[in-house]
Amino acid sequence: MPELRRDPIIGRWVIIATERAKRPADVPHGVARAPAGLCPFCPGHEDKTPHEVYVAGRPPSAPPNGPGWRVRVVPNRYPALMIEGDHAREANGIYDRMNGIGAHEVIIETPDHEKDLGALTDAEVTEVLFAFKARVMDLRNDLRFRYILLFKNHGSPAGATLEHAHSQLIALPVTPRQVQEEIDGARRHYDHRERCIFCDIVMQERKERARLVYENEEFVVFAPWAPRSPFETWIVPKRHESNFEAEPKERLGYCAQALRSTLRRLGAALGAPPYNFIVHSNPLRDAASPSYHWHIEVMPALTHVAGFEWGSGFHINPVPPEEAAEFLRLVAT
Repeated sequence: MPELRRDPIIGRWVIIATERAKRPADVPHGVARAPAGLCPFCPGHEDKTPHEVYVAGRPPSAPPNGPGWRVRVVPNRYPALMIEGDHAREANGIYDRMNGIGAHEVIIETPDHEKDLGALTDAEVTEVLFAFKARVMDLRNDLRFRYILLFKNHGSPAGATLEHAHSQLIALPVTPRQVQEEIDGARRHYDHRERCIFCDIVMQERKERARLVYENEEFVVFAPWAPRSPFETWIVPKRHESNFEAEPKERLGYCAQALRSTLRRLGAALGAPPYNFIVHSNPLRDAASPSYHWHIEVMPALTHVAGFEWGSGFHINPVPPEEAAEFLRLVAT
């Protein structure tokens, strides 16, 4: 059973993921480049994954856990957290721990082994985002979970261990510290000015346009003012909404356009870089927030965290966001 341990100085929780140590020995060192004939995520190999918890595209009359799907969600075979059990919170002297209760799922984005997310159509990416929403809506009914993080690791330097296009979901019994810091900062801005800081940022970026990369009717894409790494890019809804799962499918279609455009621009500009993206949303048990605003953060894995970053918390970024945004604006997609 994995467990969560709380750092007694700054309150950060760490997952001691014992199940992850059982992965095949070669996987942690890079992406497993299994050919389509051996890939567990390819159609016809559904028996090589745990039973699906969500599927799109397969006819209702077809049996589950078989081919014919467009998007498929399965539990992670090597989960960071386990779905069974209870929290069992306890103290060990000054230290706090709890059982590693949560959910860890894999969203298989396409049956096509050769395509990545940026190569899919807008409609196909919309189905992936709708799968995200459907799984959040289902898992939020489990009162043990406080937060659900949706994320994608693409490429070995970004942490991917299989090359077939997929993203992941981890449901947590606590809100991640980084998200809580965003929520607290947004609340301070709202208390002072009675406005959402993210809405203010969207308005200023659309007005100045120096860091703006792309926009459509519902979403803006821009390089943030203080990016942690080169070509960090944010995708933010124009309308105020604190919860990703509250978005209707129509607006998820506009989000798919923005995400696909972002990934294609990064791929064309930087030569198909490894990257991570993370969906930051309001915690599951919180009411809709007038101060917090959900968004997607896309981070190309172009630099390495070294001693200064680990020791100080500062990030060193050699590329000004204005230059990165201009480069991405001008690239042909």
